[in-house]
Amino acid sequence: MNQRERRVRDRAERGRRIVTAARELAEAEGWDAVTTRRLAALIEYSQPVLYSHFPGGKDAIMAAAALEGFAELAAVLAAARDGGLAGVVRAYVEFAFEKPALYDAMFTLASELPFAQDDTPAVMKEAFAGLFAVVEPVARGESAGALTEVFWGALHGLVTLDRGRRLSPDHRDERLALVVERFGARAD
Repeated sequence: MNQRERRVRDRAERGRRIVTAARELAEAEGWDAVTTRRLAALIEYSQPVLYSHFPGGKDAIMAAAALEGFAELAAVLAAARDGGLAGVVRAYVEFAFEKPALYDAMFTLASELPFAQDDTPAVMKEAFAGLFAVVEPVARGESAGALTEVFWGALHGLVTLDRGRRLSPDHRDERLALVVERFGARAD
């Protein structure tokens, strides 16, 4: 390996370390606790090094974390697809509850990431495709894209309200079963 290749590899590794440290800190203490100063101390690099990797600072680091999250969610949804709507619903909700700070970076906190646009990153499109794959068969002539957005909106709303303790924990499974039933009934 030549010196240039080593520098590129080392830079990529530093970038991964920054994002990993940010994710770990956010999961432990929330995104408010993630600052470039704290990250620099955690990974033992200076703040200018962080800014050389992520000129947008914390927002850019959070966006990088979100993109990792979309890749992880896409893989989770693909693995759950054999379970149909119920399997995908369960996988989506488990992902949101197991990685709440990451979920927030992906879907709740302000972000410059472009959703549902021509320039939407491929990994985000892939995560949406995981939902689309189980909704399209039940679209019955309606726009599968719009129906998938409604399905995703229902899941996100339930996750967000449940995590915010706005819904009864006693009804969690029943609510999710209703989503599956209502969308699944379209296939009849």
